[in-house]
Amino acid sequence: MQKPNIVYILADDMGYGDLSCLNENSKIKTENLDKLAAEGMKFSDAHSSSAVCTPSRYSILTGRYNWRSSLKKGVNGGYTPHLIEPGRMTTASYLKSQGYNTGCVGKWHLGMDWITSDGTPLYKGGKDPSWSSDNNPDIDYSRKVEHGPTTNGFDYYFGISASLDMPPYVYIENDKATEIPDRVDPGYNGEKFYYRPGPMGPEFKLNKVTPQLTGKACDYIKEQSRKDNPFYLYFPLPSPHTPIYPEEFSGKSGTNEYGDFCLMVDWCVGEVMKTLDACGISENTILIFTSDNGCSPQANFEELKAAGHNPSYIFRGHKADIYEGGHRIPLLVRWPETIKAGSSSNETVCLVDFLATCADIMEEKLPGNAAEDSVSNLQLWQGKELSEPLREATVHHSINGSFSIRQRRWKLEFCPGSGGWSSPKPNTDEVAGLPPIQLYDLDADIGERANLQDKYPEIVSKLTDLMTKYVKEGRSTPGTPQENTGPKYWPQLNWLMEKDL
Repeated sequence: MQKPNIVYILADDMGYGDLSCLNENSKIKTENLDKLAAEGMKFSDAHSSSAVCTPSRYSILTGRYNWRSSLKKGVNGGYTPHLIEPGRMTTASYLKSQGYNTGCVGKWHLGMDWITSDGTPLYKGGKDPSWSSDNNPDIDYSRKVEHGPTTNGFDYYFGISASLDMPPYVYIENDKATEIPDRVDPGYNGEKFYYRPGPMGPEFKLNKVTPQLTGKACDYIKEQSRKDNPFYLYFPLPSPHTPIYPEEFSGKSGTNEYGDFCLMVDWCVGEVMKTLDACGISENTILIFTSDNGCSPQANFEELKAAGHNPSYIFRGHKADIYEGGHRIPLLVRWPETIKAGSSSNETVCLVDFLATCADIMEEKLPGNAAEDSVSNLQLWQGKELSEPLREATVHHSINGSFSIRQRRWKLEFCPGSGGWSSPKPNTDEVAGLPPIQLYDLDADIGERANLQDKYPEIVSKLTDLMTKYVKEGRSTPGTPQENTGPKYWPQLNWLMEKDL
């Protein structure tokens, strides 16, 4: 069997409802993404493992739920040290072992170890400068960064360390900054154009990053297409996350700047598709498009609503939330040699499934200490009928570390409110007096409005026991129990006592 090339495009903060192939009422006409869906398979019940950036990316690359890492809530900054545990298998290291050339172009946001002028790692247990008033730490940008993409299985990397609104504002090629910052940019505190103050390279232009990264991704595809071995390109875009710079797409969506920026994302996908066609490799290339979480409020929901557009579609909540709008995301997959054009799936899947799917394509089993939460989606891609649901259950996570577990129609949330940024907000009067858990029947109530936790105690008990099992065993798939990284107990395991672990 000729091994397929794999191109994985990850949008940043793009909602399910932003794609016109998924949202019949979308005011943003995503022509290239619609074409991708028409030529492949679209998923209506796909989820990121978290409602925010860093943790979702950890799960995509490791096949492990994000909360099993040392990051129990929140996200990384631009200077945060590496999150992926040394020696842990990633999609890149696995595919590299299968003869693939592996490339990453775009936003990393999984930490890397910057080196100071005295040759020591920047982060020594203190506060990450990304989240403090010191946005110009003592970094020697001429030194190699450590534990970045090239340490985690990628043969080639070009991109930025974190979100485009986080310093340092320099490109990194392989394991070194391409230029030395020559100024500290003051940043901007406006809504859609927000970015933090910090060091910026002389040639670094915030408004040009998305098209420049797209050009680099297409160049990588062209270069690899001339070689005999297959390739895997992980292309995590920095858009449509803030700062929002739609450039030549300004005013073209009929919504606002965020909607215009979504059109730029659609253009990026189109450029990749055209490059694959021009290289004559579309037929045997798996092309995946998805997003790391739901849409951010910085898109300005009121403006979008006035234009008749809802990035969260029919789902409650948005980025950061435990509700569906936080983690139900677009997922399109095209593989002409295997996937029937114009097909669709209503099966519950998770982005954590990618590594197991790769192994299934290679007709291999993964070791017991890898991809502990990953379930192969290959049967769905092949159009096979399932005798039972693909996943036993799926765990979701919000920005403050709150949990939920979904099994078929039932979703149990271990918090009294959103666990994120929408109402009812955590640690406010909005959650005062609310039940500490929420249970929703998504078949009857996709908007998560009728909390049934008091009416179905047996469902609450069953799902709580399953969630506890997943935590204790360090995995949610069959196999030898594993250890979670970091402490055995942390505050968000609030339905458990520390002595129970």
